[in-house]
Amino acid sequence: MICEDIESFAAALPAGRAILGLDLGTKTIGVALSDRLWSVASPHETVQRTKFTADAARLLAIAAAREVGGIILGLPRNMDGSEGPRCQSTRAFARNLAGLTDLPIGFWDERLSTVAAERALLEADATRKRRSQVIDNIAAAYILQGVLDRMGHMRAEHDR
Repeated sequence: MICEDIESFAAALPAGRAILGLDLGTKTIGVALSDRLWSVASPHETVQRTKFTADAARLLAIAAAREVGGIILGLPRNMDGSEGPRCQSTRAFARNLAGLTDLPIGFWDERLSTVAAERALLEADATRKRRSQVIDNIAAAYILQGVLDRMGHMRAEHDR
């Protein structure tokens, strides 16, 4: 099931299950996982892209092994907020993935997530080679953390 906003995504999530965050690139997919309390996102791995069926099988295997309750995909909007070809590709990936799983799938605006990940790695003094190995799953963690923070804010407003 594809959820167009975070409110409907959060409502569809089963309690106590991790969330999988994805940063779809043309060559790799960065993968991050949340804790079961939905407070912290951690980089998990980088999947080398081959073809959709193999990529989806790997992602769903991670989801099953980690007892994931939902999947978030970074939506690469243009800086003006419009959606270009990369957004269309991400939405197509989500539609195809939704045909293989009952997990709720949501989107999060990923503008500048890779820039933030690169900055964090530079501050950590990571080598160029190391940065290229982990940039995608660090970006996925930034995307997922944005969702977790928003969901935490929504819960706090609801509890008032």
